[in-house]
Amino acid sequence: MEIKAYIKNLKISPKKLRLLLPEIKKIGPSKSLTYLFYSPKKPARIFYKAIKSAIDSAKSVFKINEDLLKFKLLTVEEGRKLKRYQPGGRGTMKPFMRLSSHIKIILEAKEDIKSPKKSKN
Repeated sequence: MEIKAYIKNLKISPKKLRLLLPEIKKIGPSKSLTYLFYSPKKPARIFYKAIKSAIDSAKSVFKINEDLLKFKLLTVEEGRKLKRYQPGGRGTMKPFMRLSSHIKIILEAKEDIKSPKKSKN
């Protein structure tokens, strides 16, 4: 079973979000919530909401315990770029970009169900 959460058009650059990815992937979804809750970084708050959304949908729709979930895919993609300009010296324009990002989370359930033994009759 796959549980998907896709959060679009976050007003933070993908580079800032990607700094937390390796740490979150190592510890798994349920433990990462406590790690992100106490982290003072802005990307931590964004990841907390995204992972919490995916876990809550797994609980309500598929009736899966959060301890049985693991990350199948956790990526940060580049969103749209807004082109803006700042006035510069001698009346020139200095261009810059306002970056946005998308977070894609796919969770899967670990297989802890034991298969029943076959009886020979």
